[in-house]
Amino acid sequence: MTPERYLELIERDGRRLAAAAAAGDLDAAIPTCPGWDVRACVTHTGQVYRHKVACIRLQRRPVEADGVEQEPPPGVGLVAWFEASLDALLAELRERGPAAPAYTWWPADQTVGFWFRRMAQETAVHRLDVEDGRGTPTPIDPDLAVDGIDEVLDLFLSEDWASLDPKEWDGVDPGAGEDATVAVRAGGQVWRSTLGPDAIPLTRGDGPAEAAVTGEPEAVLLWLWGRRADDAVALDGDPALLAAYRDRLRIATQ
Repeated sequence: MTPERYLELIERDGRRLAAAAAAGDLDAAIPTCPGWDVRACVTHTGQVYRHKVACIRLQRRPVEADGVEQEPPPGVGLVAWFEASLDALLAELRERGPAAPAYTWWPADQTVGFWFRRMAQETAVHRLDVEDGRGTPTPIDPDLAVDGIDEVLDLFLSEDWASLDPKEWDGVDPGAGEDATVAVRAGGQVWRSTLGPDAIPLTRGDGPAEAAVTGEPEAVLLWLWGRRADDAVALDGDPALLAAYRDRLRIATQ
């Protein structure tokens, strides 16, 4: 996807998120994220935007002393604060451009372009969270959903599991499903992840797999992020392997 397309989607989904938030009670629960409500989601997304602006400007990971704003100042409404956060992010991305340097948590890509993609995905999922809280979910564009599937499986699931703190495993057996492969099929593409205790390498393209997750791009993306139940997609193969795969996704995306 092009930088221009990412910017278009960040702005469009961000405005839709704000409109959905303003349309009802901010304390309304988000059923797909137990324990979360609209207020928490809007606050979180605004915090993320301001944090990424700081990542770009400071060229390092922000710390508490940098004073990145975490909530609206007195007298400013939450939705207005969120929209100002969105405006600041869009202005920063447009001014810098994707090739400019930036701090990111992904060592292989230390450019602003990383945040173009990441913020488009962040905004789409949280826009849908708020809409779910209103009972009025609307679709994620298929091209963004396919791109999001690739991002989850490449940047999140294939992380360095060897460095994970034992507490972060949260009772999950690191050896569950070891050396078995799960294929994800959506939008005419295939991704294959092979489970291991220290790594989950990703291969793009068809090939052997012991289990598979198949569906429309949006359904698969939201299933990977834990926003949709198993009945939103088609699950085939070893149930224990699929359960181990979902456990690893839960840890990777929390």
